[in-house]
Order: sequence, then C-alpha cells, then structure tokens
Amino acid sequence: MKKIGLLLIILALPVLIFVGCKKKEAVSQQQTSESNYLRFAWWGNPTRDAGTLEMIKLFEQKNPGVTVEGETAGFGGYWDNLAAQAAAGNLPDVMQMDYAYIAQYNSRNQLVDLQPFAQRGLIDLSDWSDAGLSGGRLEGKLVGLNLGVNAFGIEVDTAVVQQAGVTINDTVWTWRDFENIALQIYQRTGIQTIGFGDNIWYQFFENISRYFDSPMYAADGRSLAYTNNTAALAGIKELFDVFLRLKAAGALYDVEDSVIAGQAMPEVPLSQGKTWNHWAWSNQHVGYVNAANRPLEFYLCPAPTATGFKAPYGTYLKPSMLISMLSAARDKDLAARFINFFVNDIDAGRVLPGERGVPIPTHIMNDLTPRVAAAMKQSFDFIGKATRVSSAIDPPDPARAGEARGEMLSHIVDGMLGRISSEEAVARTVRAANAVLSR
Repeated sequence: MKKIGLLLIILALPVLIFVGCKKKEAVSQQQTSESNYLRFAWWGNPTRDAGTLEMIKLFEQKNPGVTVEGETAGFGGYWDNLAAQAAAGNLPDVMQMDYAYIAQYNSRNQLVDLQPFAQRGLIDLSDWSDAGLSGGRLEGKLVGLNLGVNAFGIEVDTAVVQQAGVTINDTVWTWRDFENIALQIYQRTGIQTIGFGDNIWYQFFENISRYFDSPMYAADGRSLAYTNNTAALAGIKELFDVFLRLKAAGALYDVEDSVIAGQAMPEVPLSQGKTWNHWAWSNQHVGYVNAANRPLEFYLCPAPTATGFKAPYGTYLKPSMLISMLSAARDKDLAARFINFFVNDIDAGRVLPGERGVPIPTHIMNDLTPRVAAAMKQSFDFIGKATRVSSAIDPPDPARAGEARGEMLSHIVDGMLGRISSEEAVARTVRAANAVLSR
C-alpha cells in the first residue's frame, strides 16, 4: 500500500490548467467588467479539452467583446480544485457538473436555479423532454442541464477479442461468462484483464446491488442501502472471487496499478495494449478510441450470475454530466447565455458531437446523427441498447459518498492482494463506508 499511498497523494494535489482563449493581458483587462468576462471549468481529456476550447472561441465570435476563460483538469483533480476555490471564494461562473456531486453543491446553495432564465428566454428549453430535464432538478429547482445521456459499461479491444476467437453477447452475459471469456483471451493471446480499475470501481457495487432491488445508498444517505441485503452482498463477493481466480491464473492486470486514480486516457492499460478491457462510461468511448488509436467496442456491464439480465436492472441511463451556473457568477445573464449556447447551438453541437454523451435536445440529435463518425455511432447505438435493459436512476449520491468510497478502496486492495478473504473485504467496505456516511 505504500506504493498506492504515495501515488494517491501525488495525484490528489490540485492540478489546474487555465486555457483562456485570449492572451493573459486581455483576460486581466476583461476582468474589470462583469458584463463581458466569464470563467468556465470542466474536467476533460485531450479530445474534450480541444473541442471545448473551440466551442469557447465560437461563443466569443458570436458574442463580440466577451472573453471566456477556461479551466480544465482530470476528474479527480477537478473536484479538489473546486473545493480549494470554494474555500477561497473564487469559484468559476459556470461549471461542468457530475450527477454524483450535484446534491452536495446544491445543499451548500452554490448553484443557481436556471428556470427563471428559461422563463425570460435566455435559456431555451422548448426542445427538451421532462425526462431530459429530470437529472438536473433538485428540491423544486433546475440546477443543471444534462449535457448528454450515458451508461456504465466496458471498453473492449476489438482485435484482441477477434484474435482470441471469443464472442460477447452483452445483453445476457454474467460475471461467470466474463470470467470464462477473460481466461480464454489470456490463454490465447497473453493479454490480461483489468479488474477494479481507476476511480470507477464503485460502479460495480452499485450495478450489482441494483439487481437485488437495492440502490447504493440508503434514502437518508447515512448508510449503504445494501448493508443487510445478503443477496447483494453475495453478488459483490462473487465479483471479488471472479477477479481473484483470474489473478491466480495470471490473467489479471496488476492490482495496485489498476486502482491508480486520475490516469489520462493514453496512460490506461487498455490504451497501451496491456489489457483487453477497461471500465468506463459510454460518453468516454470516443476519447478511448482516440487514445488507443485502434478500434474498440463498448459493451454493457455483466450481470450477477445469481440474477442474470432481468429487471430490476443494474444498468441505468445517467446524465453523463451537467452544466450548472454557480451562485458566485458575476454576470448571471451572460452565464445563462453561455449555457444556452453550450446545449442548444447547432454549431456548438457539431464541435464535439456526442462526446459528452448522447444529446437531449432533439434538434441537436437530429443534426448530429448523419454526421457522427463510427466511434460516436457506436455510442449512440449503445445507448439505444442500454435503454432496453435499464431501470430508473437512483437519487444523487449523498454528500459524503466520495469520502466513503475513499475509505472502501484500501479494503478492496487488501482483499485483492490476499491479505483478507473476499468475504471479509466485502464486510470491511460496508463498515468503512457506513462509518463515514453516518457522521
């Protein structure tokens, strides 16, 4: 764990890249006027960063005299940066928001209700469905607009799967099927499988518990909802045992390297050809294809062997991310205009077609469908498939969810390294999470 601890400390240090589209001197001059200066923050990857800068430039061209300063970071560092900015009273005007954090920011009165701006015509919601708006509604307010729909799944190296001669039917496969496929791939190609990977591992626990009619978190947010759900706990233990058997066979990628958070897409083992798979959200597919520079496919997450693929499903359609206005926004009308541009402008939609998820407004979707490249078409098709095997999304994560997951990780690693049994690893993750959530 010394290796992980050092790396996590390093990776937790705030890393913020300022990417304003004007020269620094110009930005400084613009800051004196609240009516023509805006800060926008997002987490990203090379593809998203380049496209977002192009969108910012387009907004500036359509709004002469306006300057937008962009701030980008990796997912983990992004939230560290925002926490530091909040403490210093220096939050941006507009931010890319995650469904897991929106309740936390709203509870601190850091988000602005966008509905009044829609009523005034600054944000056009005429082409948005109620379902498309639901992910951003909290306590009677519209505090975020969905930038796209996505679902959790698995990136797969097309050539490796073909070389191994295996077939993946992701609308019926279980963790037992996954184990058999992973073993065959390793035996026939020497390519390993990634198990608990990066900072997305907790999606396994959520996916599994939902099959047993239990969300990840209790309604009051003070415990894991599956704490006493023996079937769900057994399903999570099955996942540990699958990965442990793959590890014993030499087919599992290095456990400690797998859980390093914040790796850029080109650095993940799949992109480097070290594994045949990587766990991700569907809106990340294009970025991973670009990073790997070879064909990849995107599949649904396996189901617990005890349930198989049947309702209630573990899969759900999630706002891939949202865009929100901060209460600290200097010029809220300008911020509203920027948000409207970001979600409704045809030209803006064409810059990063579907990279943040399958878009909600029908006029954007209709414009993009004949234009998207093969990788994006795969994302669109995947959402169509996921829709048929999805159950309703659960409420946003409680405020302490991120801290709770941090406490769970060390016990997952201990279990995967054989320091404790899989049963004890599951029990310790529950106790550790509940100790944080119950504070």
